[in-house]
Amino acid sequence: MGLQENAKSETVSRLALRDPVTANADDSIRSAIERMRSQKIGCTVIIDEGNKPVGMFTEGMLTPLLAKNPAVVDEPIRNHMADRWPWVRITDPISDVIDALQTKNIRFLCVVDENDKLAGLAGQKGIMEYVADHFPSQVMVQRIGGTPYPQQREGA
Repeated sequence: MGLQENAKSETVSRLALRDPVTANADDSIRSAIERMRSQKIGCTVIIDEGNKPVGMFTEGMLTPLLAKNPAVVDEPIRNHMADRWPWVRITDPISDVIDALQTKNIRFLCVVDENDKLAGLAGQKGIMEYVADHFPSQVMVQRIGGTPYPQQREGA
């Protein structure tokens, strides 16, 4: 099968999901930012007491808030979280992740399990790893600092 067929038939569970940064709705934006920085990820998933996602806060949302009022970082994240955001179930096809990333122009989306509990984050990196792992002959992987083409000419 090819990439398109695989993406339609294989589920999100086949992707390498990232561990999300999570927060409670009453946590401050500052604490969420600190966790995002320490985990090197650009979003926080706001969860309820049952580990179900109830909101999302991203680094892209932060800049306009800071431009209006730098003290906003001490406010509860609930005041500024998005309560609607793209998500998929772990049993959905990988093509749903690709579609959401492309149509919504986002880097990450929430993945929930069959009980709507947070399972992880899917995103661009996970898709690229999936493609490289499953279609290595179509993907040229080169070491950082490597040479893009042979130093010596081959053949006649």
